[in-house]
Amino acid sequence: MNEGLADFLRGIAATNEWWVILPEILLAVLALGLLVLELLSPNIRKLVPRVAMAGQGVILVLLLAFGCSDCGGVPEESYFGGLLQSNEWTMVMRVFFLFSALMVSYLGGLFLARQNLAKEEFYHLVILVAAAMMLLVQSNNFVMLFVALEMVTVAFYVLVAYRRSSSLSLEAGIKYLILGALSSSILLFGIVLLYGVGGNPALPGASGDSLNFDALGSFIALNPDNPLVLTGAMLVLAGVCFKIGAVPFQIWVPDVYQGAPTPVTAYLAVASKAAGFMVLLGLLHGPFLSLQGFLVPVLVAISGASILFGNIAAVTQGNLKRLLGLSGIAHAGYLLMGVVASCSVDWADRAVLFYLITYLLASFAVFTVLSIAGQGDDAETSMETYRNLSQRQPFLGGVLTLGLGSLAGIPPLGGFIAKLFLFVAAFQAGLYGLLIVSVLGVVISIYYYFGWIRTVYFKSTGATDEAASAEVLGIQARCVMGFLVAAIILLGVFPGAMSLL
Repeated sequence: MNEGLADFLRGIAATNEWWVILPEILLAVLALGLLVLELLSPNIRKLVPRVAMAGQGVILVLLLAFGCSDCGGVPEESYFGGLLQSNEWTMVMRVFFLFSALMVSYLGGLFLARQNLAKEEFYHLVILVAAAMMLLVQSNNFVMLFVALEMVTVAFYVLVAYRRSSSLSLEAGIKYLILGALSSSILLFGIVLLYGVGGNPALPGASGDSLNFDALGSFIALNPDNPLVLTGAMLVLAGVCFKIGAVPFQIWVPDVYQGAPTPVTAYLAVASKAAGFMVLLGLLHGPFLSLQGFLVPVLVAISGASILFGNIAAVTQGNLKRLLGLSGIAHAGYLLMGVVASCSVDWADRAVLFYLITYLLASFAVFTVLSIAGQGDDAETSMETYRNLSQRQPFLGGVLTLGLGSLAGIPPLGGFIAKLFLFVAAFQAGLYGLLIVSVLGVVISIYYYFGWIRTVYFKSTGATDEAASAEVLGIQARCVMGFLVAAIILLGVFPGAMSLL
């Protein structure tokens, strides 16, 4: 028996290919290195933002050069005893999260320059979140998934409440902590149920390794109607829906988006949402494959409710960060429609990925403008801050217009093509009712997005330009926003260019 255990452990050790997670290891080393720099002289500490961004940039280039040089040819392989699984999707999403972290670090530099807050810890946490998300999308075991997810969530608890002098930021942190802990408990309870029933020797296909997605998938295929299996899957689904901010688990979104620092709001809106959807896709097409008939109607209802709630609630919203939070709920609904369609349309998962990429570009374009043009307390940013922005700062006005236009789905921008792909996938999947709800949601969203754009280009009667002396844009800011806008337009005109980004 001891010899058998030794052989088992040797078999697991043989799959420990550390080079597979080299980008995550380098990010962890970079994060720890930033804390070391903090201990040195004040002159060296000033270099922390540059070191953080340069380090992430180098790792991103290395990942693109060696990891994604031929993403379409990346084989699907398991490592570390089945804890991690690598394929073309995980490679693309690792680049996605690393680019998101790099953008958040840039926005963080703009934000921290106006605040008397610790800088080193901010970049440290942003980098750790990126590494955890990269591991999260590679998870092939519920243990790995839960550990990576909690690493992301705990770091966000700190980031959301990072501005300690703001009551709104502290309130947002407490709300996110309480509701995040609740959702983690629900998720963990679902995992425990699946592990318990999957290891029951009285049931066919039971396995001692029922936390592994492959083993659990085989068990569920033989017991798809088991009440504990269905209950566990629903609880896991509820935990994931909280992370993506879908109805009815969206109550935290507006408050947290408003109170969190703008760079953290952007991180939650883009990277956290994308990680949740990749996990959901992995579960639906992995261990829960045999439960699609049970889960799809639930996801359809959640998708439709999210689209309607997010768009209708955003119509009367005056606070811009809350508006972006509510519109993010609607975008989660559109993405859920693509996830549901992927159960019957083989290319719909790629439409979801395309939507996430265009959403990333448009969202960061908008949040970059918010970080530069916003004044005073960023939690209280309203449309009046951007009144007549196009005359005060034509470049910022143009970037904001194109970013909002892409989020609204206006041709020929990337957001339009992304929504079109999802609508075609939904039509081919026979989701006609959900498709009608989605089109209605787009029409409603145009109202509030264009309300913001109208404010940018028109000055109300009697308004003054007392805030007109905006700071001169540097070449770095122009290059960052220029890249985002160019990518948005390029993906709208030539969607196949996604492989070039």
